[in-house]
Amino acid sequence: MRLVVGLGNPGPKYERNRHNVGFMAVDEIVRRHSFSAWRSRFQGLTADGDIGGEKVLVLKPATYMNESGRAVGEALRFFKLAPKDVVVLYDELDLPPTKVRVKKGGGNGGHNGLRSIDAHIGTDYWRVRIGIGHPGDKTKVTGHVLGDFAKQEWPDFERLIEDISDRVDLLIAGRESDFMSKLSQNKQPAPKKEKAESAKDQADPAPAKEETPPDTGLAAQLKRWMSGDKN
Repeated sequence: MRLVVGLGNPGPKYERNRHNVGFMAVDEIVRRHSFSAWRSRFQGLTADGDIGGEKVLVLKPATYMNESGRAVGEALRFFKLAPKDVVVLYDELDLPPTKVRVKKGGGNGGHNGLRSIDAHIGTDYWRVRIGIGHPGDKTKVTGHVLGDFAKQEWPDFERLIEDISDRVDLLIAGRESDFMSKLSQNKQPAPKKEKAESAKDQADPAPAKEETPPDTGLAAQLKRWMSGDKN
C-alpha cells in the first residue's frame, strides 16, 4: 500500500494558491483514477483506489500547511506503513515553474509542510517537488506562494497536473526516473499558431491584379476627336 499526500491549505480562500498545487495534483489523481469519494479521516480528507495493481490512499491534510505532519503521521501509524511508502506532492520555490523533481529524503528547504512531516515521521519519504518559481526577492516570497496562479501561467500548470495524474502509475511502481522523463517529454512546446498561419500565407499564391478595363466613356471619345481620330 502507498500513501500519497498532497500539501496545501484547506478552504476556498487558498484553493488556487501556488502553495496548493499539491492539493490540485492529488485531486486530479482521485478524479482520473476513479477513487472513492472523499471522506474525513486522519485530520484530513482521504480517498482510496487502485493504481497499477497497488492499493493507494490519497490524503489532503486539513490541519493547514504548518501542521501537515499530524495528519500524515496518524495515517502512517494506522496502516503500519514505513516512511518509504509515503509520497508527498508539494510546491517548490527553488525549481522553475512546471519543473518536477522526485527524490527520497533530504532537507525541507524551508517548506513548512515538509518541516512538520519530518518532525512526525522522519525524512525517509518520497518527495515530488513541483516548481512554482521564485519571485526573485525574498520579501515577495510569501505573496508569491500564497498568491493565485496568474492567468497566463495557469494553462501550463493545468497541463502538468493532468500529466502527473496520467503518469502516477510509474511513481507508484517505483519508476521515479521514468516518471520524470515522461513529464519532461510531455512539456515539448506545441507549434505556434502564428507560424502555421504564416506558412499557409506563403503557400497560397497572391491573387492576380485585376486589369483596368478600357475607357469607353464620353471623355475617351472627346479625347480621340481632339486628336483627329474620327472613328
